[in-house]
Amino acid sequence: MSNPNFGTFGRGTVADQAQFDVGLRAHMVRVYNYMASGLALSGIVAFALFNFPALQNIFFQMGVTRGGAVIPVGMNVLGWIAIFAPLGLLLLVSFRAATMSVGAVQAVYWAVTALMGVSLSLLLFRYTGASVARTFFITAAAFGALSLYGYTTKRDLTAFGKFLFMGLVGLILAGLVNMFWPSGTMSFIISVAGVLIFSGLIAYDTQKIKEQYAEAWGSEMAEKVAIFSALSLYLDFVNLFQFLMSFLGQERE
Repeated sequence: MSNPNFGTFGRGTVADQAQFDVGLRAHMVRVYNYMASGLALSGIVAFALFNFPALQNIFFQMGVTRGGAVIPVGMNVLGWIAIFAPLGLLLLVSFRAATMSVGAVQAVYWAVTALMGVSLSLLLFRYTGASVARTFFITAAAFGALSLYGYTTKRDLTAFGKFLFMGLVGLILAGLVNMFWPSGTMSFIISVAGVLIFSGLIAYDTQKIKEQYAEAWGSEMAEKVAIFSALSLYLDFVNLFQFLMSFLGQERE
């Protein structure tokens, strides 16, 4: 899949092509704005949980002090709900996307990104703030480069995307196995695979966003497509960040 074939839509004039290009750029800006806002919301939630004991007690069972911070020793009921609720919401929109209003899709997006802040706050308890910030900026730089490649490349990444999807399924299964039978070697392999898979997905999803915009251009679906596109890139970014933290994060002593 290269850049969307404009002739497919029966709008072959130069003026129409220019209008499409302007619309595509505006669409990508909207997608990145949604994504950046979602990351900011997740960061605010994670920061608040890390700094305010009253909020910590809502989700965590707090325990020993490490590196100047009291770290959780477990999750309470609300904590587990907050961890798994994003998955439930994602399943909901995957089945109801066509019938949901724009407002409902937006509400799900903000709910998912806010709840993701609960799980991301665990990184702040485990790793030093400096290493979290450093890894975040490295992730942002990598995301920018990979997304730019996905946007500008003429190469069709469809087959690559199928390979990445199979890799993602394998990654999830390996992660589940490692939960019950922990292995340091397996954890390392999973982290390496996670970095590679989500790096590839950033480029693939960016290219796919262009195709989806071409299909939705001029319809009422454009805003919903922008939100779903932002959610895909948000999840790619967060997962890449988490896997990179396993290599670059400096644990509290």
